[in-house]
Amino acid sequence: MKCILSTTIAADNSKSTTIAQSSWKLEGDYFEGCNCDIVCPCVYLQDPDEGDCHVTCAWHIQKGNYGNTDLSNLNVVALFNTPGNMATGPKWKAALYIDEKATQEQKDLILKIYSGQAGGFFAVAHNFIGEMLGVKSVPIEFGIEGKRRWLRIKDALELDTVAIEGGDKSRDSVVSNVPFTVVPGADMTVARSSKYNYNDHGMEWNNSGKNSFHCRFKYSP
Repeated sequence: MKCILSTTIAADNSKSTTIAQSSWKLEGDYFEGCNCDIVCPCVYLQDPDEGDCHVTCAWHIQKGNYGNTDLSNLNVVALFNTPGNMATGPKWKAALYIDEKATQEQKDLILKIYSGQAGGFFAVAHNFIGEMLGVKSVPIEFGIEGKRRWLRIKDALELDTVAIEGGDKSRDSVVSNVPFTVVPGADMTVARSSKYNYNDHGMEWNNSGKNSFHCRFKYSP
């Protein structure tokens, strides 16, 4: 899957007068998994393979700040259930998980960014969400080793992915310049989940063996 229309990112200026003007910036490692086959058609504005998409998006914030508050070395995870075409609707259900290592101030500022209140990419992303199921502070394990990525939230989520080998084994196989993406402008490495289980907020699935992407990310207002 991919979560947001990159072509609409610059369009929504309606909230700019109400958004706090403190500067913020996040960068680090991103990966996701969903229940679509490889390669997920949602990135090309097509319908999900199974009619809906069960998506996990995970960010390890390697370097980040909101004003003078450091947000580095924290993890954020978002879960989405999209009951149809991701771009045209119906709107999505969403849940957010914030690293329990974050202080209350850091949690509040991360929530402000990811809820779209601080502008930028997430302000556009917010327009696709119809129901927010909840925000939880939890231990989040985010790991990277070579072509492998993994994610753990105790009693809720397990996601393991491995990059798919390209024809040129020295380079990743990627999708590029897709119209629907969580990380606009990034080349997304194509991967496959070896494990993808979720059970929380009344939603449950096992989508192992399905599509995954990973890349670096950078966001700012």
